Amino acid sequence: MTRSFAADRLLREPAPAEPEPLVQRLLRGPVRWLFERVFDFSAEGLEHLPGAGPCIVAANHHNYLDGVVLQLATPRPIRFIVMPRVWRATPLHPLFHRHIGSIPISLERPDVGGLRQALGRLAGGGVVGIFPEGPFSVRGRLERGLPGVALLALRSGVPVVPAGIAGTFEALVGRACHIPRPSRLAVRFGPPRRFTTEGGDGRRAARERVTRRIMDDIAALLP
Repeated sequence: MTRSFAADRLLREPAPAEPEPLVQRLLRGPVRWLFERVFDFSAEGLEHLPGAGPCIVAANHHNYLDGVVLQLATPRPIRFIVMPRVWRATPLHPLFHRHIGSIPISLERPDVGGLRQALGRLAGGGVVGIFPEGPFSVRGRLERGLPGVALLALRSGVPVVPAGIAGTFEALVGRACHIPRPSRLAVRFGPPRRFTTEGGDGRRAARERVTRRIMDDIAALLP
């Protein structure tokens, strides 16, 4: 599978780097302080995150806390890929997601518009965050990955950094009003990988191979 012309053009012509959204600049310090004291929050493997240049961060997904702890652990702003139903969860969600630069995209099928937005973020040297499972895992375990992560990795050619998030399921399972109980929260980052076609894979075979590899890398980082 080769990158599309549109993807190549985007990555050849980088856009200016975007500043960190105001809400993240204002809240990062206080929220990090709160999470370290209430949830004993910790992050490992930060050396695997590129200090500059584009990358994809791929992590497991249980609930809204996953995006919070990933952003707290990552010094650079992350532009998260979110499913359409998450984008429209409440009337205020679209405004919030636009402010922090989220990208609405379907992971279950090729989404040309969402893919172009994600490639544009990467072309600008940014970090794109993706939860390959798509919907929240409601069973507290890693679910099957959807092919959207492989499509983005193969089209962009940028490093994919796996991340394993622990504690967010336990913090919110059975809780009313989405208020988490005190529960240790942790993130572990693994070594990045770049993905290309190998051995003449067809498009579907290449996406399946890359999706499996990314999900295996995430699984290896979980407790």
